[in-house]
Amino acid sequence: AQVISLIRFGRELPTFQRVCDEPEDCPVPKKPGAIWVHISDDGGADVKDVDATNDGAPKPSGLDGLAVFDPVPAPLERKAGYERAQRAIDASLRRLGLDYLDLYLIHQPFGDVHGAWRAMQEAHRAGKLRAIGVSNFAPDRLMDITAFNEIKPAVNQIETHVYYQRAVDHQVMADYGVHHESWGPFAEGRNNMFADPTLTAIGAAHDKSVGQVVLRWLVQRDVIVIPKSVRPERMQENLDVFDFELTPTQMDEIATLDTGTSLFFDHRDPAIPAQFASRHIDV
Repeated sequence: AQVISLIRFGRELPTFQRVCDEPEDCPVPKKPGAIWVHISDDGGADVKDVDATNDGAPKPSGLDGLAVFDPVPAPLERKAGYERAQRAIDASLRRLGLDYLDLYLIHQPFGDVHGAWRAMQEAHRAGKLRAIGVSNFAPDRLMDITAFNEIKPAVNQIETHVYYQRAVDHQVMADYGVHHESWGPFAEGRNNMFADPTLTAIGAAHDKSVGQVVLRWLVQRDVIVIPKSVRPERMQENLDVFDFELTPTQMDEIATLDTGTSLFFDHRDPAIPAQFASRHIDV
């Protein structure tokens, strides 16, 4: 389970997220419009606390009128489909105490995704879901869900960082009007990313950190980015990426870091869908 503080849905950098084990382990956010949400393993969510502008005192649980962005993953296991997705959407709304969710995602491209998508389309038309999207869908799977349904995904959230840049995926999404969202933008520090000499040199040229360079690179590529941090000062640092711009030469230098390979797992590996098929989630 994760506790996520979701900050205002902005125009250029759509959402910032931070993760910790429990709300009490994280300092109270000071950004107006942020809420604490507990995302459980079954895809549901509970409001743990609501940010306030008056010294962090919680606001009432009614969230109408707050500028919030609440992405919630749909449950995924071998029995997932139309009816289970219907129940999961209603359970998420009930647990959050909301009339609608801003964004609801199919987390993995396995199982009865078309049944789940049909339920999500109906919920979108009913006003329960403002936007619906997918996660970890390769171009062929994205085209499958797009071509055979009336509503195309608003977002495809995929592993995207300097070592796995997803240029082909990005172009396919752009061609079909699907927003590219990155998960793992810092590659979880793998490949010793924060000491990478190319990124370090570019950061020094702008008096910025490696993390800020990476976020700026994603923003300039028109990729939605969700950096994670438990420290307010790091969250502020993540926000300070709009006062500089990477040059074309620097963008080209970062492009050379691409390995074209995931640093985590390959969704085309038969072991991966088998692993998810073994999961059982009650919704």
